[in-house]
Amino acid sequence: MNASARTDRGPQHLKALQRANEVRLARAALKRRVASGEVSAADVILACPAEVEGMAVSDLLMSQRRWGRTRCRKFLATFPLAENKPIGTLTDRQRRAVAEELPVPTTLSSHATERTAPRAAAPAPVLAGAAV
Repeated sequence: MNASARTDRGPQHLKALQRANEVRLARAALKRRVASGEVSAADVILACPAEVEGMAVSDLLMSQRRWGRTRCRKFLATFPLAENKPIGTLTDRQRRAVAEELPVPTTLSSHATERTAPRAAAPAPVLAGAAV
């Protein structure tokens, strides 16, 4: 009986390692997509794909541009959530509350169009007694 148990552990261990690597790579790719603005953190929290179920909320939030540990802590302090809380254990109400409060990411292309778009001229102030 011990011999069969030993032979089963090897392949099971390798399968677990392979699955862990797949999840790790999927999370890294997702974090890159969130950082680039391609996907919003709110969408990830609401959808909760299988690879992020065990991921801490703070890890996802900090993958956003300009989000560090301090901003993440302050944001999560508004909700009764620990920063190491796994995304998969959030209740539906918590998911919706966090997603509603997260800012909508702006992509690089929208920043470029804002910079190049001409600004509307401010109306000239009307001075008392000035001829128009």
